[in-house]
Amino acid sequence: MNKIPWGPIRSILTANFSFGSIKEIVGYADIDMSKLSHLEQKSQGGASKSQLLSAIDAQIGNMEENSSGVVASIVCEEMLRRNPDLISELERVLSRVGWKFSGTVLLPIEIFDVSELKEIPEIAHQDIQKAASRLRDGDLSGSLSASCGALDAVTGSIYQEFGLGDPNKSSFQERIKKSINAIGAKDRLQNELRDIGWGDSDINPLSSNLDGSLNQAAFVMQKLRSNMGDVHGSKPVVSALIYDSIKWSLLLLRVLVTRESL
Repeated sequence: MNKIPWGPIRSILTANFSFGSIKEIVGYADIDMSKLSHLEQKSQGGASKSQLLSAIDAQIGNMEENSSGVVASIVCEEMLRRNPDLISELERVLSRVGWKFSGTVLLPIEIFDVSELKEIPEIAHQDIQKAASRLRDGDLSGSLSASCGALDAVTGSIYQEFGLGDPNKSSFQERIKKSINAIGAKDRLQNELRDIGWGDSDINPLSSNLDGSLNQAAFVMQKLRSNMGDVHGSKPVVSALIYDSIKWSLLLLRVLVTRESL
């Protein structure tokens, strides 16, 4: 994942907040405040805002990528909590280097496109944002858990609506499959393909393979989820698989959209 760029965030922090407010804001992040204690603003001979920011820069520069990313993210969230109007300026400078906001959560564009939230059930928005946020912070197991939680919420709603029984008695994979069948997603796709001129000889194999792919994606997520304790410090291939699971969850959620009330 890309490192959250501190430079643009620092510039906005400097331009919009006082010496004291900057100290307060970074105090919420993993900054060693004891190393800033000697920097005080006085009428004469005190430290400047530039000196304070340079001391903060030095700490962030010595952090590992995940830790510095968490600091940058928390600083953004605290700035927006104090001045929500700053979001447009933050979005402007950060979008140029590959980052977007979803609410007040800063997310990498290449991992999660916030525009996708418009295409998935609202009941799943919070969990998907949480999944992407945890992924940003390097918490693979937490990200996978939240991603699966989004699908749990939607399939639970479908189980209740269509009288499919107790969703907690079904496996994750079974919940996905039964929910897709209940809402008639396969029939809807086939009808839409017929409307654009496809014949059954093309529709049937595509529909069958898509059905199998979704079922297999649900199985992979189910297996990863059941062994989340093993993903800490994972090899690159496993990490990439978990990143892909976030995208799979978005695809599955889109398939499960039946109406805006979900």
